[in-house]
Amino acid sequence: MGSRSLSNKSQRTSPALLPFPSHFTTSARATPQSKRVGRSGDRARAMGSEMNGGGTDRPAAEGEEERKGGAPPLEAPEVRFTKLFINGCFVDAVSGRTFETRDPRTGDVIASVAEGDKEDVDLAVKAARDAFDHGEWPRMSGSERGRIMTRFADLVERHADELAALESLDAGKHPAVTKAVDIGNAAGSLRYFAGAADKVHGETLRMRGQFQGYTLREPLGVAGLIIPWNFPTTMFGIKVAPALAVGCTMVVKPAEQTPLSALYLADLAKQAGIPDGVINVVPGFGPTAGAAIASHMDVDVVSFTGSTEVGRLIMEASARSNLKPVSLELGGKSPLIIFEDADLDMAVELAISANFFNKGEACVAASRVYVQESIYERFEKKLAERMKSWVVGDPLNDPRVDQGPQVDKAQYERVLSYIELGRREGATLLTGGKPCGQKGYYIEPAVFTNVKEDMVIAKEEIFGPVMCLMKFKTVEEAIARANATRYGLGAGVVTRDLDVANRVVRSVRAGLVWVNCYFAVCSDCPFGGRGMSGFGKDEGMQALDKYLAVKSVVTPIRGSPWL
Repeated sequence: MGSRSLSNKSQRTSPALLPFPSHFTTSARATPQSKRVGRSGDRARAMGSEMNGGGTDRPAAEGEEERKGGAPPLEAPEVRFTKLFINGCFVDAVSGRTFETRDPRTGDVIASVAEGDKEDVDLAVKAARDAFDHGEWPRMSGSERGRIMTRFADLVERHADELAALESLDAGKHPAVTKAVDIGNAAGSLRYFAGAADKVHGETLRMRGQFQGYTLREPLGVAGLIIPWNFPTTMFGIKVAPALAVGCTMVVKPAEQTPLSALYLADLAKQAGIPDGVINVVPGFGPTAGAAIASHMDVDVVSFTGSTEVGRLIMEASARSNLKPVSLELGGKSPLIIFEDADLDMAVELAISANFFNKGEACVAASRVYVQESIYERFEKKLAERMKSWVVGDPLNDPRVDQGPQVDKAQYERVLSYIELGRREGATLLTGGKPCGQKGYYIEPAVFTNVKEDMVIAKEEIFGPVMCLMKFKTVEEAIARANATRYGLGAGVVTRDLDVANRVVRSVRAGLVWVNCYFAVCSDCPFGGRGMSGFGKDEGMQALDKYLAVKSVVTPIRGSPWL
């Protein structure tokens, strides 16, 4: 019996298969700040429907015509909120200290933000505890919480332009993509979990003897939510929405590199009618504010997205304090396996997108690309040619740009150090790998060939625009090498053969596997990993579980004829 086919003649340009820039394409420098690149005008269109969160029916990219070709530079947004948000008010840090958040395009200071510390976390947790123990939010019906969350989603969409500009400035992201993806995901998560708020149910238990039982699913209490800098608005929505839906209150710590969008969203939450104390936002640093949340005796659960190293510290802090449950979405070194029957043009586009979307600053980036030996040379040649038209530059002022700056100087230097290490280990740079621009934190995306599995660049998460390109012969070899990692977050398979696809999907150890697509996510799709990539799920109905406690209730039913 012949193998079943996944062939799709429209694969080459289908936005559904490439849910972000469909024409990622690096090159000689066009200006001191920009590398020449091709057709980035299709970026937001291609990302739209797959990347927008949940039930959001917004177009993939509103105002598309304005962004094509000669779109004017985006004006820097006004920074309105720089203080801590505690109990419904913006307040200074107890210490009075501030820290600078910088524009990664230039290294210039954007604003000085209040620096939260242990004392501020104590105040925020107290406000959240009072709101949980005595406030109306956990005592509202689920449908009423859902209505308020829907208003919150409406406000996020209404302020999408300001949020996109703010996040693009703070994180060096492309504003059109940020609006379509990041803001769309946040609003989508709020809408999805607004719909789930009145669907949190227990079970009826058929017990032995003259007893009946049932379970209640109750909110755990105060949640500590620690979010990363690569998708600040998306991660705010993903963490906050399910916690709100079940009736928890929370303290949110945004990354110190990108604190501005979380403070803006806190103000929108208040406007939406979320009661004071339910959402508190404490910008600050991991070793101080983050550690205070993780070790706080009155925080009932922590959800963290970030590095594996910090994830270990979060678990240790939980163990040393009140044994609070912890959910961790950590690092990754995801494989993309391309078989010889793949549409070669589509596979090249997919590999580029899966590696270099969001400047490679994605935990699930497919930084290990395995190509079957029979097509490897043709794939490598096409990939090198495609990368000639990739643009690195200022995403706020040049609509052609595909890749902006790394988030800050520390990350910029970290990525460059890995690129240098790859050279020293004996890997070959096919393209890129150099700093570019006169200022800011810009790096040409690097594609390494002649990579061996024991090289550091093939084992460790780099979190930047670095691709390791390798070849394989058989399905068995591809599976074994894909699994030769301590991580287990994501994986991708490119093939027309359904039997091969199913075999790889069942064999690869990962929390999410994409077949003939990559980064296709939405609020209905659980997201999380295994191994050193952590545990627990963001998104999907499973995301509610980490904020809920199960209580069993048993009562006698003496004299009943029905047992």
